[in-house]
Amino acid sequence: MSYQTPHASESIELGEKSSDLKDTSEVEDILPTPVLGEETTIQSSKKKRFLGSGSNLTIRGMKSRHLTFIAIGGTIGTGIFLSAGTSVATAGAGGALCAYGLIGIFVYGVVLTLGEMSALIPGSGAFATYGDRFVSPALGFTLGWNYFLQWNLSIPSELIAASVILNYWTQTLQAWQWALVIIVPVFAFQLINVRAFGEAELWLSSIKVLLIIVFILVGLIYNWGGVIGHPGPGLSNFKDGPFFGGFAGFAQSFTYAFFSFGGCELVSLAAGETSKPHKSVPRAIKATFFRTLLFYIMTILVIGLNINHNDESLFTADSDSSVAASPITVVFKMAGFGGGVHLVNAVLLTAVLSATNSCFYASSRMLMSLAQRGHAPKVLGYVTSQGVPVPALLVVLAVSCLSFLATIWGEGVAFRWFINLTGTSSLLTWISIAFINLRFRRAWKIQGRDFLDLPFKAPFSPYLAWVAVILGALIFAGQGWAATTYDSDTLAQDIVGVYIGVVLFGGFFIAYWIYHLINFRGLPLFVPALEADFETGVVWKRGEGAIVREQDKEEKMAKERNAKPIARKWYKLLRLGRPL
Repeated sequence: MSYQTPHASESIELGEKSSDLKDTSEVEDILPTPVLGEETTIQSSKKKRFLGSGSNLTIRGMKSRHLTFIAIGGTIGTGIFLSAGTSVATAGAGGALCAYGLIGIFVYGVVLTLGEMSALIPGSGAFATYGDRFVSPALGFTLGWNYFLQWNLSIPSELIAASVILNYWTQTLQAWQWALVIIVPVFAFQLINVRAFGEAELWLSSIKVLLIIVFILVGLIYNWGGVIGHPGPGLSNFKDGPFFGGFAGFAQSFTYAFFSFGGCELVSLAAGETSKPHKSVPRAIKATFFRTLLFYIMTILVIGLNINHNDESLFTADSDSSVAASPITVVFKMAGFGGGVHLVNAVLLTAVLSATNSCFYASSRMLMSLAQRGHAPKVLGYVTSQGVPVPALLVVLAVSCLSFLATIWGEGVAFRWFINLTGTSSLLTWISIAFINLRFRRAWKIQGRDFLDLPFKAPFSPYLAWVAVILGALIFAGQGWAATTYDSDTLAQDIVGVYIGVVLFGGFFIAYWIYHLINFRGLPLFVPALEADFETGVVWKRGEGAIVREQDKEEKMAKERNAKPIARKWYKLLRLGRPL
């Protein structure tokens, strides 16, 4: 059984890349070694010599702890620290909380469906590769370029946010100068190796997590009147216009929620460079639930409790050249911790640096994957001996210079444009992931495979994916309606910001479809379910799952036996609920 891909001169035979896994005792030895940056090697014809797959290797240099912290806090940055305030100002405390709650439920469902595929087929292309395999190369092409632009355009917004935070201390430098100060060391750090990226994200994420926990505690104590000399507002903000923006304001705040939740799917990209992904991916996916509940829902609740929607200190693009301070900083000041504001601002800066680091990683890996699957110039798929895609990183660096536009448009206007562009792109990506999972499961079932053989099985499937697709479509419809009806001074910008993402997404798909019709007239545009590839690049072959799980179980029991009595109790406690 084989499927002839449009870019391949030879068919991809099932099992072609997984023959080394026949001896299941070798599975654990194979996983930590260098692997192809993408699962499918594409042979280029002379006519398309510049397109095709690079032959270099990426390295599984990250461990389970790195992936878990990437899932928990790797992309927590501008979205929650700055734009969350605008959501409260737009929809009210209650409206913003409901918007973030709805998007959180939707995103968590998408992450579960994505984890089901990523644990089985880890790779740097992630869902874009799954689009190639289970739906159509046109969707893989579209998702890959859409996601690359989504993350690459997030870098300017993070750099603009960093300039805002730094301007809190001094206004001697302009936005583009601060951007240059930040972007050079971040880029240099990316050139080391993926292990360095994982370690940096682990420690930077730890700082962000600690700040948010402290913020929630301080905000709740202040709100309940626990700070002497600083009476808290209590529930007054939920009595005074909690839904003052109506449905339009509620739907309008979806954009800021999308931007805040963006990056939840980063785990699937990092899985391609993580050892033992069949174990580390499920752990990281489960950690996403706590990230959603604690770091987004609770944060937006505390902001809404303490800052009224009419408060001028909320994040708003109040002029063409400035952005207000973070609502988290404002809450600390209200609680009487004025002296600690500088420390808070410094932590916010590390959060933005971490998010910028993640943006570089995600966009460069997706661009590398596009090149290795024949969807981008071949040179962009080149990887160094340390597993670093240098040409792709150089392209990402060049596009990141869009942050310098802030000096022309003003920080507030530029920041709003980038939020709108990346927010819609995130939604389209998430809807596509859920749809791909439906095709993945259909092909898996038609080929007579057992769902128990999956390393991770998403709960409530396939209904979960259907709910995600329908809910995502309804959310987008509400967002589009709000953009055309919400009374705002930036009405035209909001409309363009919402729909330009759709135009780009549709444009990529149509462009590839036309290219396919011209160059591959005899090949189907969509992948037949019986010919979907479940053998290339998988963590184990058909029927081997039970054997590998048994080996993992024996390994865990051996660790428990060798542990000291006290350490054994802690080991069992820490392992409680974790998948094999």
